[in-house]
Amino acid sequence: MAKHYGAVVIPARVRKPKDKAPVEKEVQDVGRWIIAKLRNQTFFSLYELKQAVKKLLEEANNRPFQKREGSRRTLFEEVEKPSLKPLPVERYEFAVWKRARVNVDYHIEFEKNYYSIPYQLVREEVMVRATATTIEVFHKNKRIASYTRLNGKKYSHVTLPDHMPRNHRQVGAWTPERLIN
Repeated sequence: MAKHYGAVVIPARVRKPKDKAPVEKEVQDVGRWIIAKLRNQTFFSLYELKQAVKKLLEEANNRPFQKREGSRRTLFEEVEKPSLKPLPVERYEFAVWKRARVNVDYHIEFEKNYYSIPYQLVREEVMVRATATTIEVFHKNKRIASYTRLNGKKYSHVTLPDHMPRNHRQVGAWTPERLIN
């Protein structure tokens, strides 16, 4: 996610509680100030409450600092805003990565569903990238298959004819009547 948004995640150092304290204290102070201002008011909808909080947050951001020049708003405008970049055009999409081994039936299993892989890769290890809607399969960093994810179903198979050996394709086209005969 950090890479998608062009950001860097810098965690606080282990056993260094002072690293996080100033930011958390600011959030706590503003939160308490807003709650104190609203404590005697009654709201009849979430929308009303959000509007009241928004107004007070704006007031808190514009309030002058006690020990230095400016306010939270001016500090943001002068220091932080010039550093901001526009958001990416594409939304971030959460994905799960998993290793899988291609079975002898040239399918891989992902969450109790089976997706075909080119038969030449039987017993090879592949990487599966799964999003909410898509399953992508990679071998040596090259995408070899892509499927619409079978959500809610279990033990279903998706087999592409191109992934099958020629003799399997021919048998797969046989009708039940032909098999019985």
